[in-house]
Amino acid sequence: MKKSLLVLCVVTAGVLAACANPNADWQKANQQNTVAAYQQFIQQHPDDARVAQARDRINALQDEQAWTTAQSANTLDGYQQYLQAEPNGMHAADAQDKVNSLQSDAAWSSAQSTNTAAGYQDFLQKYPNSPHAADAQAALKQLTGYQLLLGSSRSQAAADKLTKHLKDKFGSDLQDVVEVPPTGKSKTIEIRSAGMTQDEAKAACAKLRKAHQHCEVVKSAS
Repeated sequence: MKKSLLVLCVVTAGVLAACANPNADWQKANQQNTVAAYQQFIQQHPDDARVAQARDRINALQDEQAWTTAQSANTLDGYQQYLQAEPNGMHAADAQDKVNSLQSDAAWSSAQSTNTAAGYQDFLQKYPNSPHAADAQAALKQLTGYQLLLGSSRSQAAADKLTKHLKDKFGSDLQDVVEVPPTGKSKTIEIRSAGMTQDEAKAACAKLRKAHQHCEVVKSAS
């Protein structure tokens, strides 16, 4: 009895395989248009000429699914995961744009949070074409809109000597000492501090005056 049942099962399987119609199965896979449907077609007809096409459609469907998932999350991690899974995907360029935009937004938030000249300068260096670049430049100008005028000279040698002296003695207070070349008809080289806020410039100037160093709070030269 068991032997007869086994024979019947083998015969039935053979009949079903013989009845399998590649064209009908391909049409069915196209109608369903799912990863599972194309995978089933490949399993049923591994030698069919349309197997390569089926694999292409599987890749395209998986790409679309990964992109939809990334868009739904709309996070830096989500788009990075898409790029990792589909580095050559149809939406790779869009995903990279999203990554760049979200990274820029995060860096801008960080720069605003710290609100320092160094933070805005770092942001502008990394993201010069960001939509926030103009705001960063405005914020940077506000933070560095003042300098200390420390001296002037018509002699380059004298200007260099004074610049070195001020850097050696007051470098930490002045952040930097720069020489501003003459403009227009002027022949005078100005020696100034790095850019500061007005409050920082006033505090630094008060400290230098106690050390008997001449200084004057002025608007930044540039």
